[in-house]
Amino acid sequence: MNQAREIGIIMNGASGRMGYRQHLVRSILAIRDEGGFELPNGERVTVRPLLVGRSEQKLAELASRHGIADYTTDLDAALADPQWEIYGDFLVTKARSAALRKAIAAGKTIYTEKPTAETLEESIELAQLAKDAGVKTGVVHDKLYLPGLQKLRRLIDSGFFGRILSVRGEFGYWVFEGDWQPAQRPSWNYRTEDGGGIIVDMFPHWNYVMENLFGGVRSVYAQAVTHIPERWDEQGERYAATADDAAYGVFELEGGVIAQINSSWTTRVDRDELVQFHVDGTHGSAVVGLFGAKIQPRNATPKPVWNPDLEDTIDYDATWQQVPANDVFLNGFRQQWQEFLTSYVLGTDYPFDLLAGARGVQLAEAGLASSASGSRVELPTLSLR
Repeated sequence: MNQAREIGIIMNGASGRMGYRQHLVRSILAIRDEGGFELPNGERVTVRPLLVGRSEQKLAELASRHGIADYTTDLDAALADPQWEIYGDFLVTKARSAALRKAIAAGKTIYTEKPTAETLEESIELAQLAKDAGVKTGVVHDKLYLPGLQKLRRLIDSGFFGRILSVRGEFGYWVFEGDWQPAQRPSWNYRTEDGGGIIVDMFPHWNYVMENLFGGVRSVYAQAVTHIPERWDEQGERYAATADDAAYGVFELEGGVIAQINSSWTTRVDRDELVQFHVDGTHGSAVVGLFGAKIQPRNATPKPVWNPDLEDTIDYDATWQQVPANDVFLNGFRQQWQEFLTSYVLGTDYPFDLLAGARGVQLAEAGLASSASGSRVELPTLSLR
């Protein structure tokens, strides 16, 4: 095996839920523990994480648990040290912008969770600062790497759908209020003042899913709702839920595709997976989730006739066929990490940058504006100087 080039990565916020489970354990440590991975040019790279956080005790426990040699509570010192080439940000949204500014000023390559900022203006400013500084950036687009959506990508590329007409998405599940059963999401998610809200959380995801699979978003009509006005926090204290816990959106995409996506933390699941997309095209349709995908081509489509006086005898479930995996899918977060590291080492362009992240913030902001005004909001094309 070739000697692997070791890349030092600052992991800021790796003790949080997503930062720990997906970015640290299932991505960076998985790469490290397998001795790295091979690039297209035959070079091998591996990673060395530096844990950054506020609690030295928590960092020390995390480092000991996973055999990590390096951790610190001093972000500035980490950014000043040239052995750490990449800055990874997995902080809560409110803390992200200030840390990204520091990383840009330090000239670090950046890989960050989304949303990249709390406002569109700030997200564009960060993208411009990075461009001006010559800093390479990457923004997490994890749902594109779900096995189900990779199968959908393959269907699109094969021409299976013909002309895509519409997309219907359902995402969500019941998040307990926290009184008689602990909530399975943190309480800040339900407070606007702390950066919470399902539109802010999920519309950046839906933006890159629609943009990369069906077409860029040109307009949005959305209704944001706070269905449950009070919840109980991690200490069992009652608090006012000031953020939206459900959003119902209609999106007009490039090429005339219409997408409808419901996002809710106040719905009980009656579908195969927690997220599901139904795509209709002139030549066929597909229903995909996190892992599964099933299709119905034009020449195997049943011919229903509406008659409310007679029981419908068509077994609609049986008219769909499963799409085989035909591949081994990595954990989606790890796969994107490897693609970003490959782009970093080879010096190639990376499409999911801070400007792409800004488009996600743009859609979230437009969705909230649409809900407040009750009108459709158009999204102008974003660009940098």
